[in-house]
Formats: sequence, structure tokens, C-alpha cells
Amino acid sequence: MAQSDQKIKPADIFAKAYQFTAADDVKKQGLYPYFKPLTDTDGNVVVIEGKEVIMAGSNNYLGLTNDVRLMEAAQNAITKYGTGCTGSRYLNGTLDLHLDLEEKLAAFMRKDNCVLFSTGYQTNEGAIQTIAGRNDIIFSDKDNHACIVTGTLLSNGRTVRYYHNDMEHLRKLLERENDTTGKIIVSDGVFSMSGSLANIPELVSLSKEFNTRLYLDDAHAIGVLGDGGRGSASAFGLLDEVDLVSGTFSKSFASLGGFLVGDREVIEYIRHHSPAHIFSASMPPANVATVLKALEILQDETWRLERLEEISNYMRKGLEDLGFNIWTSQSPIIPVVIGDLMDCLRFWRDLFEEGVYANAVVPPAVPRGQSLLRTSYMATHTNEQLDSILDAFRKVGIRRGIIDKNGHSLLKV
Repeated sequence: MAQSDQKIKPADIFAKAYQFTAADDVKKQGLYPYFKPLTDTDGNVVVIEGKEVIMAGSNNYLGLTNDVRLMEAAQNAITKYGTGCTGSRYLNGTLDLHLDLEEKLAAFMRKDNCVLFSTGYQTNEGAIQTIAGRNDIIFSDKDNHACIVTGTLLSNGRTVRYYHNDMEHLRKLLERENDTTGKIIVSDGVFSMSGSLANIPELVSLSKEFNTRLYLDDAHAIGVLGDGGRGSASAFGLLDEVDLVSGTFSKSFASLGGFLVGDREVIEYIRHHSPAHIFSASMPPANVATVLKALEILQDETWRLERLEEISNYMRKGLEDLGFNIWTSQSPIIPVVIGDLMDCLRFWRDLFEEGVYANAVVPPAVPRGQSLLRTSYMATHTNEQLDSILDAFRKVGIRRGIIDKNGHSLLKV
């Protein structure tokens, strides 16, 4: 048969899906750590697969997800407004609750204006793609969250990535660009895997020197760090020097959604031009009411922030004293580096069997060879629970050859 007579079988776009077996392979070994359903929870303790374990992997930093006051606020909002808005904020989906929350968040963050988004992911994706135009440049930290990366990819601007928290590299990149080009630096305030803070004093200094705008994603910082929980820039007394700050409601605020604060004109521009805002259904009333109550509690019950800082310091020292590598954590996010991917999954399983749930994080979320257990803590964790977490890590760490009994790391550097 002639070559031209042979029929070429068309490629199947689903081929990659049928060939994906990694998850099934890990499940067969009993090491699959993802999509585990919680059948009961009080926040600190959860039930997974019939086993009661201490939750050491939640972003519920203030411990408010099971607070009766938030649940009552949500229930009252459903009674008054129903279960959803069935439309975008741009059209029929704006309630007085939305406007009230935007006003209160702007005042809390000491900024002119605020716009809500339906998720935290959409906030950064929608704001960045809108504010960076065709001739603009985005300078983005290489460890920024995926929603920032998506926003840069969707924008018409050009993205330049600098080495993680490397201010000298950022300076060199800024020096290469034309002074007349619109520029913005975008960074996580607290990096979600390492728990470390961005070098905000240097970011502010560089933004001023090179006439560049500065945008911080404070998803893991607002309600956690800074003056009254106002975030990473506030922790350095530099909130006034940051142009745009984004936050999420799925962590300290025990709900779902996100927000952006900044100058009135900039927020209004994003409000009227961001596809993620205009074409998405608005936050349901129960979610908005929950955030309003959480914001009130955050400001009234300052002991939660003080307790969270106390717990974070205690657990960092405790894990370090055991011999674990926790990178450069400066927040309630404390990674425990295991290294090999399969070793990390085995550690996760053993930790679960010891009564502690933490998050197994593997490539591409972290560099190859640096798989880790991501732990995070709540203001409502008791001292007994914290010591139980440390004891579980000690037992599993020794059993798995990660640390020795004298508090020394056995990992090859």
C-alpha cells in the first residue's frame, strides 16, 4: 500500500488522561494523601476514614470555622437573602452586605477602596490581568502562588520572574527596563509553602527607586500578622507604601471569597474591567455575613493573634529542636522537609496513624527532592494538642530515619 493511501490515526486529546497512573499507583500502596473526606470536625480535631486526628494542616488560623457566632451570622443571612445571588456583582448580584463588607475592609486595611471577588484565586488572577496592559511589565517572584502566575499569563503585559526573595536579582532586572514603561512588582506577602515573609522593606525601596507599583498577595498574612492582623506590610510598618493588597476569606475569615484594596481610582478601574469580577457570580450572602462577623471578632478578640504568634514560635522551636529542617518559616505555616517524594508520603501515612493530619506537598508544588509536610496552626490549638503533634513527629522522624534521638537531622544535604 502506498504511503499516501495509509490512514493516519488522529491523536486523542484524552490520551494523557488515560496514561496517567501515578495516583492509582500510590493508592495501591496505601500512601495517597489527597482528597480525604472529613466526616466530622470541631476545627482542631477531625475525623478522617473513621479515625480521629489532630488537624495540623488547616489554614483556619484564627480557629473560627466552628465558631457559633459565625454560623449564626451565616444562618441569619440565608433566612433574609436566600442561598445565593444568582448573578454577578455587575448586574443583579450586589447586596447591601457586599457594600458593607467592602467599606469595612477598606477601613480596616486603611486603604481608600475595596473590591470583592468570588474566590481568593480569582482575586489575583482577575486583578493582575486587568491592571497590566500590553506595554507594561510585571516583576513576579518565582515562588508566587499559582493564581498570581495565572494572572500574569492572562495579562497582555510582559512578565519577568526574579529569583525567590532575591532583591539583587530583582534590582538587575529593573535596571534593564526603560524608565517610561509601566511596571509593577507582585509578590506573596507570606509564601504558602515555606511560611517565610517577602523582603517587604526592600520591595518598597526598589519600587520607589524605580518608580514601580507594588502589589502584595496577603492571603496567608491578613488576620495572621501585623498590626491588628493587617498583613505582611503592616508587620514592617509599611502598609501605606504598598499600592495594592489582596486577601482571601478562605483562611482567617473562615469563609470563601477574596478582596483587593488600594487607591479609589485603581479599584474602580478593576471593578469595571476585570472579567473575573464582571462575569462571575457574586459571593453568596452566607459567605459575606460570615466574613463580616469574622472581621468583627478579629478586631475585638486580639488574644487570637497573640496566641497564634505564641503557638507559631513554640512549634518552630519544637520542630527545630527535634532536628527537622523547617526552612525559614516566619509564620504559622511551618514546613517539615522530608526530601524524597515516596519518603514524604510514607511519613504522611505514619503521622496519620499516630493521630496527626498534615499536608503532604510534593513536586511541582516544591522543588524536586524537597517534598515536605506542610503544617499550619490555629489560635485555638491547645498546648496538649501541640505537644501531641511534636511527639508524633518525633516518633515518625526517628522511625523513618529523618532525625535521630538526639535531635539531629539525618537527611543528606
